[in-house]
Amino acid sequence: MDLLGMKRFKRVGIKEKVGLPPGTLVHIGERKTEEVKITVIDYDSKNFQEKEATKIEECFSFKDTPTVTWINIDGLQEVEIMEKIGAHFGIHHLILEDILHTGQRPKMEDLGDYLFIVLKMIYHDESEDEIMGEQISLILGQNYVISFQEREGDIFNPIRERIRNNKGRIRKGGADYLAYALTDAIIDHYFVILEKMGEKIESLEEELVTNPTPETLQMIHNLKRNLIFLRKSVWPLREVINALERGESPLIIESTGMYLRDIYDHTIQVIDTIETFRDMVSGMLDIYLSSVSNRMNEVMKVLTIIATIFIPLTFIAGIYGMNFKYMPELEWHWGYFGALIIMGVIVILMGFYFRRKRWF
Repeated sequence: MDLLGMKRFKRVGIKEKVGLPPGTLVHIGERKTEEVKITVIDYDSKNFQEKEATKIEECFSFKDTPTVTWINIDGLQEVEIMEKIGAHFGIHHLILEDILHTGQRPKMEDLGDYLFIVLKMIYHDESEDEIMGEQISLILGQNYVISFQEREGDIFNPIRERIRNNKGRIRKGGADYLAYALTDAIIDHYFVILEKMGEKIESLEEELVTNPTPETLQMIHNLKRNLIFLRKSVWPLREVINALERGESPLIIESTGMYLRDIYDHTIQVIDTIETFRDMVSGMLDIYLSSVSNRMNEVMKVLTIIATIFIPLTFIAGIYGMNFKYMPELEWHWGYFGALIIMGVIVILMGFYFRRKRWF
């Protein structure tokens, strides 16, 4: 487990998992909500209902209905709820284990009766100026989608509004189209994050040219770390979308495959943008180091010129500072002023020479 992942997901309780049998349900991750919230949206082209369930058993009656049901669970700390929903919907215990272990990489598994999809929902933490991530797990069944989130609050509100107001084709599509819509919302939000990062990179480039500071270097490192995190979250997503598009699961109909190809193109665009930003940030680090080095060279050049000018002056002053008795110039009436004039002439001649060489 890498340090970056430890910082992002703050995985706690992993020691409790060590040594336990495979499939043991232990929540590994930060507890991001006090209570588990369960919401149900059931719809078809003509009917719609939405409610908040107080118990997970209230969702069980929707499994075999002909309508499309979206069950959303916010909070993963109640293992008992996971056991009950797994038993009723026939979810394998190893899949439940992956849902509770919030450090999974994006992936897709075809279990025959359902598909298991892991995604990363990315958001920007304004207080710490960090890119944070949350694991989103989706179970796609014949006529239902179950989404598991670590905390309350997501980017799916536009989808909920489209379902409530019967906008677009979402009420006419099946559960596979709903799963596509959720995935599309997550990928589209990557563009929002990338746009903010692009603006930050532009402002940082201007600062690099005008006045680079140690704080600038810290911002470059933060950007580089955020881009590495984004790359790790997005890169496997290409395989997930490709597997959904090219898979032979009967849960995804042919018309939905066209929409999956569209978000596959979006995923490639996100990856290309991230790679471009990574190259830009790496170049900015080189520019910063070059700028600091050039500034240091300018300072050293000025100091070297000053020291070079004072070398002959120090030599003259050192000679006439010796206390030998028989020094012929010691008795000259104009000796002091003559020495100063010679020193001044030396300074002027060296200044002209340095200027001719364009050393300053």
